[in-house]
Amino acid sequence: MSTAVWPPIAPDQLLKEEQASQARELEWLLSSLQETLQSLKAGLEECAALLAPTEHGSTLVLSTHRSESLKGFVTRVGTRIVKGDIKLRLQSLPPPRGANSYDLSISAAPTAPTLVLGQLTTTRTAINTALDVVDVTRWAGNTNDASYISGQLQLLHDNIISAQDALKGYSHLQKEWWEQPADEKIFSPPLPPTLDLHFSIHDSALLLTVRTLEPVSPTPTSESFTGFSIRKGLVAALGGARIAAHDEANDTFQYKGQDVKVKDKVRVESQDPSLIAVMVKLSALEHQLHLAKRALDVVMGRDE
Repeated sequence: MSTAVWPPIAPDQLLKEEQASQARELEWLLSSLQETLQSLKAGLEECAALLAPTEHGSTLVLSTHRSESLKGFVTRVGTRIVKGDIKLRLQSLPPPRGANSYDLSISAAPTAPTLVLGQLTTTRTAINTALDVVDVTRWAGNTNDASYISGQLQLLHDNIISAQDALKGYSHLQKEWWEQPADEKIFSPPLPPTLDLHFSIHDSALLLTVRTLEPVSPTPTSESFTGFSIRKGLVAALGGARIAAHDEANDTFQYKGQDVKVKDKVRVESQDPSLIAVMVKLSALEHQLHLAKRALDVVMGRDE
């Protein structure tokens, strides 16, 4: 940036005038950032309210679109799944005698473990931390210290990004399904060892992945002459390629202390309006904060 003054003044005087002008601009910007912080706090409080437990919660439908493999619903209250009924019809999961589906529900027993959505806990923690950062910045810190305000804005930005990542499903704190399986006693009846239900958040939607499992034999066993094994043999003999039933069909996982393979896998997403609203608000807040950080960097001479 260059400055021209008429009539011309001495270079050292020009430098002083430029510095004084920059100081006034920085003072004005730091003052206006207090209003920005107040606006950010209001938006973060709206996000926190959307994630807070309510009396009725959010009831979400779970259903496969082109089959009867999975039908049901769950109710989310805050970060927990408190109610739900699920009906499964999978070839590798025979229903009880006299039933045409394998029925599960979220246990209402007083001693039953709680089904907590870890990503929502991460999101709520990040939002609450961001609110604390705003309060500390406005009331406890030196609001005239540009370097301090810049650091606080960066900390605020980091927490908003962390909340967004958790809602998208990209949180590094989220463990894989085989690393942290759900307690079988969450459900009624309790899950058998060959069945895993994994609830998570993906792109602001509730994602339920159902897997039927089979232990990996330490030594190969002879195949039975079922229709399926005969078809596999014919395909191999004719040089055909086997088509995997799902993306984890050829993988082995360490699950509850033993190696297992996934026989059947069903994945169902249910859009959650409250979580979508939180993501939209967080995106708007992140954009607003980015503009504020950028403006402060420019005035402080950090725009290179």
